[in-house]
Amino acid sequence: MTASDADGLLAERLLRLSRRLHRSLQRQLHSADIAITPAQSRLLRVLAQYEAPPRMADLAARLEVVPRAVTSLVDALEADGRVRRAPDPDSRRAIRIELTDAGRAALRALRTARRAAAEDILAPLAPEQREMFGELLSALVDEAPPPHC
Repeated sequence: MTASDADGLLAERLLRLSRRLHRSLQRQLHSADIAITPAQSRLLRVLAQYEAPPRMADLAARLEVVPRAVTSLVDALEADGRVRRAPDPDSRRAIRIELTDAGRAALRALRTARRAAAEDILAPLAPEQREMFGELLSALVDEAPPPHC
């Protein structure tokens, strides 16, 4: 097998693992009765990283999406009571996005579902294998070039 063939096989396995993890997470979310899209989940996780409520433009930049995409996500999350829009005290035209108690509860449920999905996927691995797998993933993630826009 050539190096190119081996890389192609690895790429296919990574894609299959990613799909399997996604399906497991969806099962966990469904069983916990959490209705949320992956994009909404990502926005909540990013929003929780800010010390102060960010502006919509800040979220769009961090998520690497167009501002309109953030508006749609915020609309849906606001309708579910997970975020709220608040006026920016420094600019009358800007809006800041705040997590609500329901948004924080959704984040806790999402973390639990993600841990359960990871446990499901990693169950066949011995503790030493998990540690090695974690180190390998860290090497790949930490060395990844920044995404292109």
